[in-house]
Amino acid sequence: MNYKPYLLCLLLTTFCIRLNDLQAQKKPNNSSEMTSKLIQPPYLKVGDTVAIVAPSGILKNNEDEVQQAIKLLKSWGLHAVVGKHVFNQADHFAGTDNERCEDLQNAMDNPQISAIWCAKGGYGTVRILDKLDFSEFRQHPKWIIGYSDITALHNLVHKEGFQSLHALMCISLTKNLRDIKESLDTFKSAIFGHPENYTLEGSTFNKVGETSGELIGGNLTVLHTMLGSKTSLDTSGKILFIEEIGEYKYHIDRMLQSMKRAGYFDNLNGLIVGNMSKMRKNTTLWGTSAEELIIDALEEYDFPIAFNMPAGHEKDNRALVLGRKVNLVVGKSEATLKFSE
Repeated sequence: MNYKPYLLCLLLTTFCIRLNDLQAQKKPNNSSEMTSKLIQPPYLKVGDTVAIVAPSGILKNNEDEVQQAIKLLKSWGLHAVVGKHVFNQADHFAGTDNERCEDLQNAMDNPQISAIWCAKGGYGTVRILDKLDFSEFRQHPKWIIGYSDITALHNLVHKEGFQSLHALMCISLTKNLRDIKESLDTFKSAIFGHPENYTLEGSTFNKVGETSGELIGGNLTVLHTMLGSKTSLDTSGKILFIEEIGEYKYHIDRMLQSMKRAGYFDNLNGLIVGNMSKMRKNTTLWGTSAEELIIDALEEYDFPIAFNMPAGHEKDNRALVLGRKVNLVVGKSEATLKFSE
C-alpha cells in the first residue's frame, strides 16, 4: 500500500495547525498592557507660538479675556496668534462650522504653532470633528488645550494617538489673576513640561485602592454623547476623569447608567471625579448627594474611585495631561495622583 498520500496529508494538516497557532500569537492583544502609548507633543519653550481658536460657542463680549490671554502668554515668553474667525457670530456658534474648522485646521497644519489654546467651550466642537485632517498634525504634533465641550476634541486627538491638555481656556481668565493662581500655575507647569502631581482632599465616599493607567476623560455629557461613535474612547485599563456643570442629578445618573450598559466601565482601572458644579434642583428631589449617586451607580465595580479633584467648571481648574500614564492611590483621608515620567 502506498502511504505517501497519507503522510503528505498528515504533514499538511500539522503545518496548517502550527501556522494557525503562530498567527494567533501575532494577533494584537486588546488588554491594557498592549495599548500603544500616546505620543507626547513637544513641550513649549520660550519663543514658541500658541494659536487661539474658538471651535465651539460664540465669544460674546469676551474680547478683553482674549487680549488678556495674549498678554499672559507674552509674559511667559510665548507668542500668540488669534484665528481670523474667533470673534465671528453664527447664531449659537463662534462662526459657521466651516469658519471654526478653518481656524482650527490652519493651526493644526502650521508647523510654527506649538500649542492650540481654545478660547471657549459651550457647544459646537462635535460639529467639526469629522471635517478635520490630521495629516500635517501627525508630522508636527502640538498640544490641544481646553475643557468642557473641548472634551470632544480631546477624544479625537487621543484616537489619533496623541496626548492633550485638560486645562483652563481664555474666557477662564479673571481681572485679578491671583483668583485663579492654582489653575494658571498648573497650566504653565504642564505646557512647559512639568505637570504637577496632586494630593486630593479625602472623602468618606472614596473607594479605596491603588491603580495605574492612562488618564482619559473630561466632561461627562460630552463623553456620553461620544458613545457609539468612532471617537468614543476605549476605556480598558484606563483611569477616567469626569466633571460636569448645570445638570440635574437624574441626568447624571441616566448618563452613568447608559455608559454602564455600553460597557464603558467594565475594564476601567480607576475613576477620578472632579467638580460637579451648579447642580440643578428638580421639582422631585433626587434624595442623595452627587457622590452617593456616583458610588451607587458604579457599586458593582471594584476599581478605586477618588473624589475632590479640583478640575472642571470652577475657578480652581487644575491642569491634567490626558493620555499620559498616572498612578492613583485612593484612601479615605486623601488620594494622590502622580504622572509617570
